[in-house]
Amino acid sequence: QAQVVESGGGLVQTGGSVRLSCTASGIPSGISAMGWYRRAPGEQRELVAGIDSDGRTDYRASMKGRFTISRDNAKNTVYLEMNNLTPDDTAIYYCNPGGHWRGVYYYPSKYWGQGTQVTVSL
Repeated sequence: QAQVVESGGGLVQTGGSVRLSCTASGIPSGISAMGWYRRAPGEQRELVAGIDSDGRTDYRASMKGRFTISRDNAKNTVYLEMNNLTPDDTAIYYCNPGGHWRGVYYYPSKYWGQGTQVTVSL
């Protein structure tokens, strides 16, 4: 049975930092690729970043430089370090293990975490 457990998030002030974690297990397609998505209020879910087991990454352009995705393969865990946050980063952040790559782009699997809220105040 697939399990995706996220942690981290919460309320942070503008300019602050947050680190999200996600541990996955039981994904039939494996977790060589893992990603983070987010859904802001009134918006569609969008890719934040993806990473494969060799460290290849894909970032949404607007987040590159502020956000860093990393993983610990031994722990089946992916992390998202978010720095210099602004209110526009307020969203529910979702872990997505087991996606795939098309060229340099990460595409999601059907497995999602429950989401973790990140709220950035002024």
